Amino acid sequence: MGIVRSADDDVESGVVGAGGGGEVTAPLLLRDDRKEDADAKIQVDEEVVDSCGRGRAGSLWMVLLSTAVAVCGSFEFGTCFAIFGSILTIGAMIGAVTSGRLADFLGRKMTMRISATICIFGWLFIHFAKGATMLYFGRTLLGYSTGILSYVVPVFIAEIAPKDLRGGLATSNQLLICSGSSATYIVGTLVAWRNLVFVGIMPCLLLLAGLPFIPESPRWLANVGREKEFRTSLQKLRGENVDTSEEAIEIKEYIESLQTFPKARIQDLFLSKNIYAVTVGVGLMIFQQLGGINGVGFYASSIFTSAGFSGKLGTILIGIIQIPITLFGAILMDRSGRRVLLMVSASGTFLGCFMTGISFYLKAHGLFPEWVPALALSGILVYIGAYSIGMGPVPWVVMSEIFSINMKAIGGSLVTLVSWLGSFAISYSFSFLMDWSSAGTFFMFSAASLATILFVARLVPETKGRTLEEIQDTLNSRR
Repeated sequence: MGIVRSADDDVESGVVGAGGGGEVTAPLLLRDDRKEDADAKIQVDEEVVDSCGRGRAGSLWMVLLSTAVAVCGSFEFGTCFAIFGSILTIGAMIGAVTSGRLADFLGRKMTMRISATICIFGWLFIHFAKGATMLYFGRTLLGYSTGILSYVVPVFIAEIAPKDLRGGLATSNQLLICSGSSATYIVGTLVAWRNLVFVGIMPCLLLLAGLPFIPESPRWLANVGREKEFRTSLQKLRGENVDTSEEAIEIKEYIESLQTFPKARIQDLFLSKNIYAVTVGVGLMIFQQLGGINGVGFYASSIFTSAGFSGKLGTILIGIIQIPITLFGAILMDRSGRRVLLMVSASGTFLGCFMTGISFYLKAHGLFPEWVPALALSGILVYIGAYSIGMGPVPWVVMSEIFSINMKAIGGSLVTLVSWLGSFAISYSFSFLMDWSSAGTFFMFSAASLATILFVARLVPETKGRTLEEIQDTLNSRR
């Protein structure tokens, strides 16, 4: 950009042409020479701009490829999550506890590679299970690997993506979770459960095949002191002809500023400099789970059946609407921002749960029985659609953005653990709550959605359009 301005300044100052009126301000030969020089400068400028454009296009393809490979793990997450309930979440909690340390010690790519391998073994144990022990062990392996993937995939995407695309690309994590879940919902209505193993193994194989062709996270490489690989990785992601020196300096300076601090410990999460990020990350995950998504997801078929609607048809409709709405949310992520999507989404989940609660209330009291199935179906679909556009993807995006590089392993693991704990609690207790009061259960979920709106309005920062280092500067200024 600086070279282009230089050429424009030369033209405006009279180097290329003569002064005003008919007065000749320089010898003709000299003027011609200057004109040729200026034309040459303009040609060079055009070449630089063109090469930068090609470089940016090339960089975008590498970022997209890297994201596409990583979200194969998200598809796997969605596949597992759609099939298995509370047993899977126990393994996922163990995976969440170890995910941050593994990703920091082994690197983001190696952690994904190990997780995919464990997933394959988990699916094979399930497929060849002769009894409950092998089946539970396979489910636990799947849970462990998805617990790790639920942390490392959004973190990897956030660390490789340019700031103006980070939100949308990070939302692809949720998009592929929904895709895996939807594919499993639909295929599961057509084939025996053992044959779903092949649906689950495929994304693992794609992830393993794609990892050798994408670069490691440059921020992780910089953090572990692998300088040459850090610059090579950053150059691949930003484009061969793009000047990455400014971004490299910003990343290095930020990481070097953290080297003066002692090694991060769990208790450091509760220091004044970190407690705000912990409050936001943990709070979003708590409200995400209190909204009842896992109860609705695991028991969708029985919810529809109890309301007098076809469970199989309702489940297929959920699978169909999730993907396009999540894709729409990904498009809006870097335009409207994180806060707006969260509040709109929470408003929608409130409305959906309230409608569903009303339908069960009417059924319990024998009022307007012809309205009950349609109202329940509409409420659940509104709920799923609203969740998919914001409360599903955004908490994971924010989690990947708000922790400093030295606290990301511990902070991210804590947030992921809270999410899986909430998932276990809701999925385990949902059937008991429905036996207590179907209407009351959904009214409680709708109240949690209202509380979510207040929490986001008061505490959650906007991270749209900022580098990870700029976000840290903003969070530090709030102390």
